[in-house]
Amino acid sequence: MRATDGFRVPLSDIEDRTRRVQAGLRRDGIDLALVVQNVDLYYLTGSIQQGHLLVPAEGESVYLVRKNLERARRESPLPSVRPMTGLGDLPSALRALGVGASATIGLELDVMPVNLYRRYVKLLPDCVLADCSPAIREARAVKTAFELELIREAGWQADLIYQEAARVLHEGMTEIELAAHLEAVVRRAGHHGFVRFRAFNQELYHGHLISGPNAAVGSHLDTPLAGMGLTPAVAQGAGRRAIRRGEPLVMDLSGGVHGYLSDQTRVFSVGPLAGEFRDAYQVCRDIQALVVGSLIPGAGCGDLYAMALKEATRHGLAANFMGEAPYQVSFIGHGVGLEIDELPYLARGNPALLEVGNVVAIEPKLVFPGRGAVGVENTWLVTESEPEALTFTSDEIIEVA
Repeated sequence: MRATDGFRVPLSDIEDRTRRVQAGLRRDGIDLALVVQNVDLYYLTGSIQQGHLLVPAEGESVYLVRKNLERARRESPLPSVRPMTGLGDLPSALRALGVGASATIGLELDVMPVNLYRRYVKLLPDCVLADCSPAIREARAVKTAFELELIREAGWQADLIYQEAARVLHEGMTEIELAAHLEAVVRRAGHHGFVRFRAFNQELYHGHLISGPNAAVGSHLDTPLAGMGLTPAVAQGAGRRAIRRGEPLVMDLSGGVHGYLSDQTRVFSVGPLAGEFRDAYQVCRDIQALVVGSLIPGAGCGDLYAMALKEATRHGLAANFMGEAPYQVSFIGHGVGLEIDELPYLARGNPALLEVGNVVAIEPKLVFPGRGAVGVENTWLVTESEPEALTFTSDEIIEVA
């Protein structure tokens, strides 16, 4: 694992990412992007210190930092990291970059609060304010070699969790006892703690560790499984239920290295897993193999979902596929990187095509209301040839005595 002290994203990597964002800005007719969201700031500066990154459609970016300037200068390799006292500094900073008063300015409108947007409207009354989120998200969907190295490390970090789970799991242990133990293990291994979503009202603490009927309990999240959790205030994840012999224990957990995530699901059982769940798990593996076999550049994201649903239907499991009816999610996979819900979405009707450098989690899951759930998930890199696995734990059901 990389040591946290002294870690810095290389300038060459930041420059490569910026060039790809700038190509999107030019395509969309945006003169300059004002980047403020934490994850986008980190992607384009190597720091999440509060401020504004000014990304012109051509030329060098300028990072204006309100808090904490000294830390931003330590963390970011950008040559231009400058102080900012408030939003009132922006008009003069834009003029200094040659951006006219009537320019088209990009904002991250998919995540920006309306009240903040209104402040920019007042501050830049003659500018056209446009959405630069597509340019940023599409650039982020194609990983650099440096990013892939961190995601691989996250995959190996996640493997530690499953190895430890196989060592300590026993009948009668509660979900929360096991989850807390595994979280401590992976935090000591360097997991940064957050599992970030981009979508509104989607949140996650490390992942889901859910057993028996609890694993079949859905919730508000745009995920196939959720679990009861400890309280309605969170409504997901591990609860106080004791893990019982012969039932499926689903662990959908992440690795996290310097912001970058892996996503992985495995099924455990104390003693032999009950036959109906064993058979259903094999269907999940068959669906995974089918989809992964088609993870090639140019594959249609919606087509991959349709392929998975067709296979589940062939086994008579359409009503169990990706959640309990009628609350099923309509995807079979999603992009993974700094956020757990990145592009591309392998979702119903999505016309987007896979590209070399996409990193996607494929997660076929089956839910049996009142009884349990099973599923498998791995993180994959789309390459010129065959997909590369970025998670490393065996796909076999993990049975402990």
